[in-house]
Amino acid sequence: MAFTLATWNINSVRLRQDIVAKLLGENAPDILCLQECKSPVELMPAEAFSALGYSLIARGQKGYNGVAILSRIPAVDAGHRDFCAKGDARHVAARLENGVTIHNFYVPAGGDVPDREVNEKFGHKLDFLTEMRDWFAAEAPEKSIMVGDLNIAPREDDVWSHKQLLKIVSHTPIEVDHLAQVQNAGNWVDITRANIPEGQLYSWWSYRSKDWDAADKGRRLDHIWATADIAASGHSSHILRQARGWEKPSDHVPVFASFDL
Repeated sequence: MAFTLATWNINSVRLRQDIVAKLLGENAPDILCLQECKSPVELMPAEAFSALGYSLIARGQKGYNGVAILSRIPAVDAGHRDFCAKGDARHVAARLENGVTIHNFYVPAGGDVPDREVNEKFGHKLDFLTEMRDWFAAEAPEKSIMVGDLNIAPREDDVWSHKQLLKIVSHTPIEVDHLAQVQNAGNWVDITRANIPEGQLYSWWSYRSKDWDAADKGRRLDHIWATADIAASGHSSHILRQARGWEKPSDHVPVFASFDL
């Protein structure tokens, strides 16, 4: 089975339904994983996506979080986990007919101050990552793909300035270390960087920048990983930078990879 997969923090699936439809119509991924849907499942525009040939597997909540998997190939709901016992809609999984499991994650952003003693949100982020690590260590994933807004740019060339962002949430050494532990625990391979090993690479540009394109102060917060047993099948990774300039854009853009399994 050959398929193309994309992941995108959409920052409200109802507000940005039109650009989701644009992506599905123009780029036609077989699977699109969305994060930060900010909607209960019953209010997500499932009928509009169905009209384009995509089924919906999702977990949602009003105004916050929310993850969804849109698929035009057969997929079944493979459940979810409630990390940190908060009841947040931050994970959902789907299983394809060939036995591949797709995990879609929305890791907490972590607030503005990288100190769990004064910032509860940062502590939540670290605890969430620790639970991910422990889960993958206890139940070693196989034949799996993990995608999502992991809210960490791990490499020096995943940010516009490594030196200037070392104390900025999303690129601090403790976050990078926690993400590395998650990756190692599940024997995950970063498919994007396996396909594009060199150079600056971003998937997020702040709304605060008046001219995001010219300033180009981006970060690679959105990821596609695969377990080592299928990682060699991943290819053709790319980031759809131009989506940041679409009408009413998300501050994130879609990240793509294809797999031959």
